[in-house]
Amino acid sequence: MQRVSTAVCTHNGARFLPSQLDSILAQSPAPAEIVVSDDASSDGTVDLARTYADAGSAVRILRNDPPLGVTANFEQALAATTGDLIALSDQDDVWHPEKLARMVAEFDARPALLLLASDARLVDGEGEPTGELLLDTLYVSAGERARIHDGDAWGVQLRRNVLTGATMLLRRELLELARPFPASWVHDEWLATIAAAVGEIDVLEEPLIDYRQHGGNQIGAESLGWAGRMRRLREPRDARNARLLARAEALAERLPELPGIAPERVGEVREKLAHERVRSALPAARWRRVGPVLREWRTGRYVRFGLGAQDILRDLVQPVG
Repeated sequence: MQRVSTAVCTHNGARFLPSQLDSILAQSPAPAEIVVSDDASSDGTVDLARTYADAGSAVRILRNDPPLGVTANFEQALAATTGDLIALSDQDDVWHPEKLARMVAEFDARPALLLLASDARLVDGEGEPTGELLLDTLYVSAGERARIHDGDAWGVQLRRNVLTGATMLLRRELLELARPFPASWVHDEWLATIAAAVGEIDVLEEPLIDYRQHGGNQIGAESLGWAGRMRRLREPRDARNARLLARAEALAERLPELPGIAPERVGEVREKLAHERVRSALPAARWRRVGPVLREWRTGRYVRFGLGAQDILRDLVQPVG
């Protein structure tokens, strides 16, 4: 039987943490250990977690002061685990009773599987369902889901990340390949991208957690519907494009170092880096962007490495901060 660990990251999460820890401990089988890595909480989160540890549960506690930030805190929590399989957990969700059993069974049946995510039911601060599912809220299309199921998660990840860390279970081998996490990446996006580059990943299209949205989430589920897309068109482009470029640079640097990586994937990442360099260098004046954007569109890279027409429109109309 594979040993399962859970990495829980907290920051001022005392309000919701008991519900989350109770749901993790109620899994059958329960994880062998739960590593709680706290990022300088000031609301009693650590004392609350200690009550679980003192009661003889599998909880271990790490504490950061000063805080590390979300990605570095998750890397620390994951590195402190010892299991063959590692589940990621936010502080404010609730796991459905069958979550671990359902996901571990997939790893038992599929030795090549490196990372598995699931859908999630969105709930409000009181735990009441909103009527929405996470994959639908993120507008993960039927085509993207089919590509992941059919083994082309890499092609999906080159365009955008569609999987959420709070739903993930991964093999320890993936963690060893992915560390250290680049500061420019969010932990779950980096893990999913590295897993897709070197092995097999998948997503279960069934909600296995309640994903709580309460206004204080460190990373929440932002809808990619029309209202969200219109809002993004009005946002300054500088910070986002700099972030995308930094991520492409980090991936282009690390990917060739991975064992057994296919040369064509290294080439694709270099093409993605070239795409982000073009986008990042676009002029401030909108009218001067038209020529460079059209030339980039003709390369096909807006579709291969982004959201196609949506990204073209953003590059043409977004203001400079």
